[in-house]
Amino acid sequence: MSKLETQVKDLGLKSGFDLVGITSAEKFMRDEKASIERVRSGLMDGLPWYTEDRVKKANNPGILLENARSVISLAVSYNTREHKNKNKITGKLARYSWGEDYHDVIKERLRCFVKELKLLAGEDVKTRIFVDDGPMNDRATAERAGVGWFGKNTNILTQNYGSWVFLSQVITDIELVPDLPLNKTCGSCVICIEECPTDAIVAPYVIDNTKCISFLTIELRDSIPRELRHLMGDWIFGCDICQDVCPVNRKAVISLDPKFTRFHEFSALDLIPLLDLSKVEFNKIFKGSAIKRAKISGFQRNVCVALGNIGDPVAVPALSKVIQADYPDLVRSHAAWALGRIGDKSAMEILNSQANLDQSAEVLEEIREAIASQNPKQ
Repeated sequence: MSKLETQVKDLGLKSGFDLVGITSAEKFMRDEKASIERVRSGLMDGLPWYTEDRVKKANNPGILLENARSVISLAVSYNTREHKNKNKITGKLARYSWGEDYHDVIKERLRCFVKELKLLAGEDVKTRIFVDDGPMNDRATAERAGVGWFGKNTNILTQNYGSWVFLSQVITDIELVPDLPLNKTCGSCVICIEECPTDAIVAPYVIDNTKCISFLTIELRDSIPRELRHLMGDWIFGCDICQDVCPVNRKAVISLDPKFTRFHEFSALDLIPLLDLSKVEFNKIFKGSAIKRAKISGFQRNVCVALGNIGDPVAVPALSKVIQADYPDLVRSHAAWALGRIGDKSAMEILNSQANLDQSAEVLEEIREAIASQNPKQ
């Protein structure tokens, strides 16, 4: 590795990243082929923006930046400690959401990195940055740049930080000597596949997006399929199960980065008060957080499902208020499902009463299904 590559890596660490690797701007042929197959087989359904055209761009840095020669892969750990909440009626949120929105944090660091890179290599250097919000294959880049290796849950695993890393890239026209990929794999381990409650990991390195709890709680804007709700547990934003069970993550270094510890209480939120939030309150509480991606209706939908899965009758008054009040039908229908899951006398009284009053076909269907689940022979 020459002096320039060493300086580039030192600059990445100085800019707030934990790992830096370099690869060429050659196409990711294997990854493009695999991604197109997944699109065509329906595994990416529900993500209308994930098209074959996008896949082709994502795997060809030369399309994304004219005269691209190298891609710099940068990773930063978000493995912060969880907040302990003694309340048993709480919901889980993916660890990456416990800090400030990573898109904003990392873009700021990348801009600093690129500014210094141009001072190092020349003002006429061309660059383009990516942080999980543009057509760039971040995991393929990280693997080829030696930052980490693919886990069977499709996450990139790193030696010291596990899979708890945010990935970003800088495409540049600087000719840099590439790093070698790591000579590591998951071997025969299939714990992540076995522990996924919805069987979303349909084969090693292959995920059915439509079954993934992260998709269901964040990207999905419609009703969550009934056959999957009871498998979602108390997850209300994203899911970390396949990462929590991964042996590589057991010894992952804890991050003290203040940007990713700001909202550590989000690791276990009291569920019932979340149903009372107005849109203004939701936006205020989660300002600067990735949680806003779910939108308030989707978030409260998720809360209803979690309360139904927890099954504690203490949630019945709050769920009853939702089903009877002026909430979106999406939220009210899932509140009906949750009441049916709890199934005590008070919950069933509300459902039976509302069955004679509700004007929404969507909500009425859920009410009837909930009532029928308590009377399977009828």
